[in-house]
Amino acid sequence: MDDTIEVQDINSFSRLGVLKEIYGIIWILIPILTLVLGITIGVLVIVWLEREISAGIQQRIGPEYAGPLGILQALADGTKLLFKENLLPSRGDTRLFSMGPSLAVISILLSYSVIPFGYHFVLADLNIGVFLWIAISSIAPIGLLMSGYGSNNKYSFLGGLRAAAQSISYEIPLTLCVLSISLLSNSLSTVDIVEAQSKYGFWGWNLWRQPIGFIVFLISSLAECERLPFDLPEAEEELVAGYQTEYSGIKFGLFYVASYLNLLVSSFFVTVLYLGGWNLSIPYIFIPELFEKAGGVFGTTIDIFITLAKTYLFLFIPITTRWTLPRLRMDQLLNLGWKFLLPISLGNLLLTTSSQLLSL
Repeated sequence: MDDTIEVQDINSFSRLGVLKEIYGIIWILIPILTLVLGITIGVLVIVWLEREISAGIQQRIGPEYAGPLGILQALADGTKLLFKENLLPSRGDTRLFSMGPSLAVISILLSYSVIPFGYHFVLADLNIGVFLWIAISSIAPIGLLMSGYGSNNKYSFLGGLRAAAQSISYEIPLTLCVLSISLLSNSLSTVDIVEAQSKYGFWGWNLWRQPIGFIVFLISSLAECERLPFDLPEAEEELVAGYQTEYSGIKFGLFYVASYLNLLVSSFFVTVLYLGGWNLSIPYIFIPELFEKAGGVFGTTIDIFITLAKTYLFLFIPITTRWTLPRLRMDQLLNLGWKFLLPISLGNLLLTTSSQLLSL
C-alpha cells in the first residue's frame, strides 16, 4: 500500500514538473509570437498608409479592392510573390545570392528586441540597448553587398557598393546623436531613456532638448532606410533595381519587407529617443492619473497604443518626403554625410557634454 502511494506521489511530481516546463516555454513564446504578429500587422499598415498618402499627394485613387479600403493589398502582393518562380543567376554565387535577403531581414528583426513598447513590454531590456540596435543595423548592408556581388550583375554590384558606402557615411552621425541622448539620460538602456524624458512631462522630451540632434538623426535614419531622396542603391533610372535586379519570388519579397521593417524600426527609435516613448504628457490636455499610473494588462495596452500612435504619426514625414525632394547624386550624398552631418553631430555631442559637465 505504501509503495503504491509513493509511486503515485512520484508520478504526480513528475507531471507537475512537466507542466511547469511547458508553462515556462509557453510564457517565453507568448511575447515573441505577439511581437512577430504585431510587426507583421505593422508592416501591412505601413504599406497601406504609404499607398494612400502617395495617392492623395498625386491626386489619384489608391488601392481599394483588396479588403476594406484596400488594407489587404500588401497581403495580396506578398501572396503573389510567394507563389512566383524563384530564379537563380546562372553564373552568380548562389550561396551569397540566397543568404543576402535573409541576412538583411534577420538583422532588422533583431532590432525589435530592444524597443520598449511599454514599461512592462520590452523583449530584452539591456544596458546597451541603443548601441545593440546600431550594431545590429550595421549588419544589413553586408547582406545587400552579398546580394549585389552574388548576382554577377554590374547593376546589382554597383547597388551593393552604394548601399555599403551610404551606410558607412550615415552610421557615424547617427551614432553620435544616440550618444548625445545617452549622455542626457545617463544610460544606454532604451527603457531608462524613455523614463528620463518623463520627469518634466511634455517639455522633457529630447525633441526640445536636442533639436539639432533630432534633425541629424532624422536625415541619417532616412539614409539608413534608403528612402528618397537617399535611395541611390536601387535607383531605377540608373541601376534598373540595384541589388534587387536579379531577384524574383519570395527573395524579392524579403527585400520589400526589409525596407518597410527598417522604416518602422527607425520610426520606433525616433519615438523612444526623442518623443517620450509611451509617456503622454501633453500641455492643456487633462489626463487622469488612472491612465498614467495604470498597471497590469490595462496599463501595458495604453503604453503600446501611445507608442504606436506616435510612431505612425511620425511616419508621415518620411512618406511625404518621398514625393517632395528629388534624389541626390552620389557625390552630394557623401558630401552631406561627411562634410555636414558629421561635424554638426560632433558639435552637438560636444555641446551636450559641456552642458552635462556644467550641471554637475
